[in-house]
Amino acid sequence: MTTPHRPINLHHLAEEAVAGAIGRGLTVATAESLTAGMVAAMLADTPGASGMLQGGVVSYQNSVKADVLGVPRALLDTVGAVDGQVAEAMAEGARRVCGADVGVSTTGVAGPEPHGGKDVGSVYIGVATADGSTSFGYSFDGNRPEIRGQACAAALERLLEALASASYRA
Repeated sequence: MTTPHRPINLHHLAEEAVAGAIGRGLTVATAESLTAGMVAAMLADTPGASGMLQGGVVSYQNSVKADVLGVPRALLDTVGAVDGQVAEAMAEGARRVCGADVGVSTTGVAGPEPHGGKDVGSVYIGVATADGSTSFGYSFDGNRPEIRGQACAAALERLLEALASASYRA
């Protein structure tokens, strides 16, 4: 798990992501649990987002993770919603259901109480591309809005990395 130690500029990260996706001819979709649409909203607030943002799914409940995004119920039953494998499956699901080149997901515990045996601030970001999926674990400090903001920033940063390494669409 990593914890970033620098100030967050969500608008700048979103602008870079929109420009990066458009510049590479790639589309993006989101699947969000603890951020509840913040990542998609930050992208959509950026001029030009319609050229890259396919859509997003707010999957706050496990039933939505399973029924809409296709996260295996057995996985959710075994590890809970706050897990790297779940984040990967969410990103894959967003990519699939929205027909996007890149899927990015967020799942975690914003607080104020631990959830499913996971501490407040435990966050996983998932990224899925045609090359496969991966996840990144974080341990953030702060109150509920601060943790959600940090998770949104981490998702945008991981999206930028994925866009930089993704293949141009043919």
